[in-house]
This record gives sequence, structure tokens and C-alpha cells, in this order.
Amino acid sequence: MAVSFGPGFPGGSRDLDFLSLGKKHGKTMAGAVSGTTILWFKRDLRVDDHPALATAVALGRPILPLYILEPGLWAQPDASGRHFALLSEALDALEDALARLGAPLVRRVGAATEVLEDLRRGHGVTCLTSHEETGNGWSYARDRAVAGWARAQGVTWKQVPQSGVVRRLASRDGWAARRDRFVFAEPVPAPGGLRSLQAESDPWPGPARLGLRPDPCPGRQSGGRAAALGTLDSFLTERGRDYRRAMSSPLDGATACSRLSPHLALGALSVREAARAAAARQRAVRGTREGWAGSLKSFQSRLAWRDHFMQKLEDEPALEHRCLHPAYEDLRPRVPDAARLAAWERGETGLPFVDACMRMLTHTGWMNFRMRSMLVAVASYHLWLDWRATGPILARLFTDYEPGIHWPQMQMQSGTTGMNTIRIYNPVKQGRDQDPTGAFTRAWLPELEPVPDQYLQEPWRWEGARALLGRAYPEPVVDVPAAARAAREAVWAVRRGEGFRDTARGLVHKHASRKDGTGRFVNDRAPRRRRKAADDRQGSFGF
Repeated sequence: MAVSFGPGFPGGSRDLDFLSLGKKHGKTMAGAVSGTTILWFKRDLRVDDHPALATAVALGRPILPLYILEPGLWAQPDASGRHFALLSEALDALEDALARLGAPLVRRVGAATEVLEDLRRGHGVTCLTSHEETGNGWSYARDRAVAGWARAQGVTWKQVPQSGVVRRLASRDGWAARRDRFVFAEPVPAPGGLRSLQAESDPWPGPARLGLRPDPCPGRQSGGRAAALGTLDSFLTERGRDYRRAMSSPLDGATACSRLSPHLALGALSVREAARAAAARQRAVRGTREGWAGSLKSFQSRLAWRDHFMQKLEDEPALEHRCLHPAYEDLRPRVPDAARLAAWERGETGLPFVDACMRMLTHTGWMNFRMRSMLVAVASYHLWLDWRATGPILARLFTDYEPGIHWPQMQMQSGTTGMNTIRIYNPVKQGRDQDPTGAFTRAWLPELEPVPDQYLQEPWRWEGARALLGRAYPEPVVDVPAAARAAREAVWAVRRGEGFRDTARGLVHKHASRKDGTGRFVNDRAPRRRRKAADDRQGSFGF
């Protein structure tokens, strides 16, 4: 028997009742085939470069392609209606691709162990194949339950990697080289056809049936394989030329960034496909002086950092719930200031650039990495909100929510890792630097139309502020310099505590990136210019 799953999850998870959706399936079905393999799709919604599909085919048994809609997963605080809409589009595309291979996708609704047991009894299932998943705490607990079910029923569960993330990694030394060997290996071709069997699907529920609140997102990207490939092609041939320069701009970044992150999060496109396509483009433009070389190198770096951050959560599942460095555990109130949290979520803090970024994110589901980092930093330092209060809000808003990136980044930008330099973004300065003409801020905050350009990022300094603030636009919820000063003093006070550095050294050894696979750690005390470049890489969400 081969049943594998990741390291123990120290934080545990909540077991939620799942909704009774669809009809109950009988314990046995006529015509059951002995030795069936279930191919369980999770966040790998494609048939190309799909190692788990290839593994299932190699077993030589009939294959039952399965997607399980788990109401318990959708009841988690990081789930949202925009996620469900994107998933539905990606599943429709997967269903079409499987139909062309002669293998209809079976959609079931319920707890994974109950769905799998029903199919085992009805179809003689002896093997389950899937990709390894670095998900949230709930999905990890679910996988442990499935592993227990498989052991009890004598079902072999074969889990295979689909990225550079490594299960039960002993050391980060040599990880980068190992990741590159996987990512730049030949992709797994889609089979010409599948030997499959048919099973009934459940009715597909709407988001309201899953308890999801209405979540309009008019600027959301479309999901599915065709959209992913089109986005990759347009980035590598047109949009990405100015990627390195424009990625930090809230205006230009929306076009110049790859916009592949939602498709990678759902697996409509594999990291290997993206990296190899970029490598082919790098070879094509070599020596042409067309401006592509630096941008493509930066994009490859971002793909590598994506796996790097996911590896952090794989190695330390409690990152979703506990501060990486325990000394920060009680730094901020666990019960957040409700008024500040609500103002930040609605884009009504009275800090124009912060509010413009939050409103764009709410409308589109996407924001470039630097603006995401700033949103987290302002919430964490200036508003003094715990990352466990703000993290689920952003997770619901990001259409590209990837737990393995999101939670390590929430902690990194909140200053609770103990191994990264504290960086407190000044939202006024960021607005002036990243939106020098004010076009972005004015586009999302039309109520600031009467404010002169020189006061746009600090309208409280304008002589006409009395007629605007507290009426058409809120007054700032904090004094920016004073709030930053208080936060800096509090965070550094923790760092000066007894035993802090000893714990931090252990964290660096376990989680820090190495340079060029040599085993040397990246120097976090580099000159300011080099640290800024590192920020551009390390904010590797929304690229």
C-alpha cells in the first residue's frame, strides 16, 4: 500500500458539517468494474502536463475522473464567490478536455471520504491518484482523513508532485537545483484517449447554496485552459516586454504583469508550462536587444519564488495560524479594532492611495505585488491589525489566492517572521512614487476630484479639506508618521528581547532561500537598492 501525505498540522482544523446537496447514491451499482482508478482533480484543472493523469494511465485500469465540491472547504473564511466563479469556468474547460479524451468528468458534492467511499463501493475502486497539494489547514486535514480512509479500505493512494515543492524536505540546501530539475524537465504529454467508465454527477449548486455571500467582481479575469494559454502567449509576445520596469506600477502593472497567477492557482496552467515557455522565449530573443531579456529573467525569478514560498507552508503548516517567530504572537491585539478593520476592507481609511488600491482589488480581484505588500503593511503597522484578521479578507478578494504564498507573505509583510527586515511602507510616499500623475488614485476615488494634485495623497493638508473630509471622503483613521513610529518601536522592542536572535537563526536555517543552490543564505542586510530589488522578487503573489 502506498499512502502519503505531508507533515503533521500542529494547528488542527475545524470539522464543519457539509450540506446535503444532490441525491444519495446507492451502495452498489450494476456493471461495476473491478480495479478502477479514481483520478482526483483538486487544483490541477488541466489534462496537459498532468503527472497524476499519467500515473493513472500507467496503471492500465479504467479511470474515473473526479472533482469533489466540498462544502466544508467553501465554508472556510478564505473562500469567496469570486473563487467559485473562476473555479466553475475552469471546471467547464476541464470537462470539455476530458470529454475529447473519452472520459467524462464526474462531479460530486460532499465530504471527500464519503464521496470516495460511495464510488469505491459502486465501481470497485482499488487505486486513487492525485497531485500533492499545499493548501490551507482545512484541506490538509481533509487529506489526512482521506489517507486514513484509503488505509482502512485497502485503496492505494498515489500522490505525485506537480511543482517544485517537496514533501518532507530534510533541508533547504540544494532545494533550488532540485526545483529547477523538476520545472525544466520535459512536460508530461496529454494522452490520446482514456479508458474510462461513466458515473453519475451531482447537480452543480450555486454559490448561495454553499453559503457564499454575493461577491460581484466585474473586472475579474476569466478562468479555464484557453484563457490561461491566451494570457501566457500575450505576456510572452506582447505585454511582458516592459515587465521589469512596470511591475511595480498600479496602472502599468495591470497590463505588463503576466496575470497568470489565477490560472496557476487553479492549475489550468502548470508552473512547468509557464517556465518552459518563458525559457523558449528567452532563447528566441537572445541577442536581439529588444528589451525582453531582463523582463523574462525577472519572470523566471518570480516563478521560482512562487515555489519557494509554497515550500515554506509545506514545511511549516502552522504558518496559517501562528506567527513564525513565537515572540511576535502577542504583539498586536488578537481582537482587531473593528472600525479600523472595516475602513481598511472598504477602502475608506482616508489614506487615498491605500483606499484606491483596495477598491481596485475589490473590483478586479487582482493587484500587483507591491501594492499588495503596501496594503498588508499599512494594515499591520499603521492600523495595528493582526495579520490573522486581515489575511482572510485579502484571501477572499484575491482571485489568485494560493495558501502557500498568501500566509507566508502575510507574515513577511507584517513583520512576524523574525527573519526578514521590517519594512514599513509610507502610503503617502508610495502614492507619490507609484502614481506620480494621480491617474490611478483619481480613477478609483472620484470623490477627490476637487483636490489639487499636490495634495492628492494628503488631502487633509489642503485648505479646502474641511468641506470634503468627513463628508464626501473620510478623514484619515490614523496620523501616518506617528502610527509608523509607534509600530516601529513596538516591533523592534520584540527583536531586542532575550533569546530572539537564537530562535531567528533556527528559522533562517529552515526557511531562508539559498543563493544559486550553494547553501549560502540570501543576505537580508544588503544595501537599500539591493533590498528593494529583493522586495520585487519576494512579493511573489499577483505577478
